[in-house]
Amino acid sequence: MHLECVGCGAEYGVDEVIYTCRRCGDLLDVRYDYGDISRKLTYADWERRPQGVWRYREVLPIRDSFNVVTLNEGATGLHPCPRLGSELGLKKLYVKNEGENPTGSFKDRGMTVGVTKALELNVNTVVCASTGNTSASLAAYAAKAGLRCLVLIPSGKVALGKLAQAMMYGAKVVAVRGNFDDALSMVRELAASSSLYLLNSINPFRLEGQKTASYEVWEQLAAEVPGTVILPVGNAGNISAYWKGFKELQALGFADKLPRMVGVQALGACPIVRAVEMKRLSVEPVKDVQTLASAIRIGNPVNWRKALNAFYESKGTAVVVADEEIVEAQKLLARLEGVFTEPAGAASIAALKKLREMGVIQPEETLVCVATGHGLKDPETALKVCAQPVEVDADLEALRKVAGVQI
Repeated sequence: MHLECVGCGAEYGVDEVIYTCRRCGDLLDVRYDYGDISRKLTYADWERRPQGVWRYREVLPIRDSFNVVTLNEGATGLHPCPRLGSELGLKKLYVKNEGENPTGSFKDRGMTVGVTKALELNVNTVVCASTGNTSASLAAYAAKAGLRCLVLIPSGKVALGKLAQAMMYGAKVVAVRGNFDDALSMVRELAASSSLYLLNSINPFRLEGQKTASYEVWEQLAAEVPGTVILPVGNAGNISAYWKGFKELQALGFADKLPRMVGVQALGACPIVRAVEMKRLSVEPVKDVQTLASAIRIGNPVNWRKALNAFYESKGTAVVVADEEIVEAQKLLARLEGVFTEPAGAASIAALKKLREMGVIQPEETLVCVATGHGLKDPETALKVCAQPVEVDADLEALRKVAGVQI
């Protein structure tokens, strides 16, 4: 097991505090000896363990004897969605509801590994920049581990549900007068010049936890790889992690095929979509990012290279959706399937609807849409886009009229 630069191939040890390649500055990836692991590992080994992220510890970068920092993350539901599928003309549609994680988002998968690694590296303070979910998750796992936690957020641009979590878990919250990209740039410089351990998705160990969702999807589909997986894309770490997870299943001999990866960005924050549409090998950052889906309101995604690799290797694509389409999809998922996801999580459903109308998605495909966070993360948006409660006097006749009940 070692760290390897995705650009120049330089190698580093997994016990180093390092985020990017010292030679070329590119991203790092954790590499394993899959041949050795597959000779020692059987599926029965996993079946004997509790469900969750640490079920797959052979492919996680932590020493076997180390006590992990966990809140029982992972093991989220893969929900069959027959009513939504019927609406869209699809027979095998599933939603992976990551809002079921302890702090209400997929970030917990990464933080259990990242914070455990921080302890293994003898770190005492962790830090991140965040649009909301990362700060909530890091603050929770830092609290569990007894670590100090600092989070930077873009001032006035974080949903209150997420901000409340970070504050309640005891993190020191600093609001930066700027956007997420400004906050991330600052926190990267701070981590480079201090002993603070950075746990944004540029940290390769964090993405190792997030890839376990792919393993779960494979298990939940009875050892089947879906035809297409659709995910919202912000900093682009999660779609990169999913793709790595599926490739590892194939490398370990468990899966015989790979899915098509589809990423979704909001119209006001879509640098990766633009790159894919033009078949570019790099991304042009967007400076003035605007979308109600705050979790993907990012104009300069650090994991763009890994994400582009996922799209091009899987013969997938990236799709842009407007805020209006996101809100419509959020309501559709909630009202047809009882799954309440935050706006960014509904972007995958909005993209599915668009791709179905374009004929890109076929009726017989096995499809997985990822709902990345719980709807209660951003209650303000839900309240704005839904009809307000109807008020009546404390009178039964008035209530019957409003309720449509015959008098």
